Amino acid sequence: MMGVKRIFAKAYLWLILIILYAPILFIAVFSFTKAKSMGNWTGFTLDLYSSLFTGATSDSRAILAALKSTLIIALTASAASTVLGTLAAIGIFNLKGRRKATLQFLNNIPMLNPDIITGVSLFLLFVSLHISQGYTTVILAHITFCTPYVVLNVLPRLAQMNPNIYEAALDLGATPSQALWKVLVPELRPGMISGFILAFTMSLDDFAVTFFTRGNMGLETLSTYIYADARKGGLTPELKPLMNIIFLLLLAGLLLVNVRSFRKRKQQSD
Repeated sequence: MMGVKRIFAKAYLWLILIILYAPILFIAVFSFTKAKSMGNWTGFTLDLYSSLFTGATSDSRAILAALKSTLIIALTASAASTVLGTLAAIGIFNLKGRRKATLQFLNNIPMLNPDIITGVSLFLLFVSLHISQGYTTVILAHITFCTPYVVLNVLPRLAQMNPNIYEAALDLGATPSQALWKVLVPELRPGMISGFILAFTMSLDDFAVTFFTRGNMGLETLSTYIYADARKGGLTPELKPLMNIIFLLLLAGLLLVNVRSFRKRKQQSD
């Protein structure tokens, strides 16, 4: 009986993994053929990759421009979110009782709130304040919904560290800022890196918030470009190699972080 349960459990796990990764594998395979329609294999070629990187067509140049905007927004928003989220996590951690519980609850609301509500709310806020929409409003919007994820990643690191080392640094003559950068930040670095990666991924993936806060100045990110492209009745073929490259880069980054974390835990246990 236990053997049958184990077989069903493994089968269920593999089924979930197939459902999750089959579309990604499908895109990766057909990024090496020049067919415009998915599922139509016309022979192995790297023409789509070449067209993407050389900007040989107007579509590939538009994709590269959207990619550049996406990376600028994602890197800026995730860096700012990491700083703000780390400081907020330190502040929340040092509170007590009801105030701490209240702020943790308020921090969770943006993560539970649907993106479309966040996007519309920020759009109305920027309009009411007469702020011209563009790069600035999109970055501010991304910082708004990315910061709570950083807080959520840094708080467990604060709970794991020795609470006396900060006070010890102050007793030994360090200023609060020196104790922060030389004591707290090294201890919190793994949580900050995880928070940065998560914030970067969330920003890279966002559509609803970006769509409502980008204005009408022609700013395009990958998500808004793909949305507009799909409404025309199809997707630009060069998007397939781009999606494959982005997935592989993020996968490599996550593997690197996890391998380093595993090695560090192994060294500490030895």
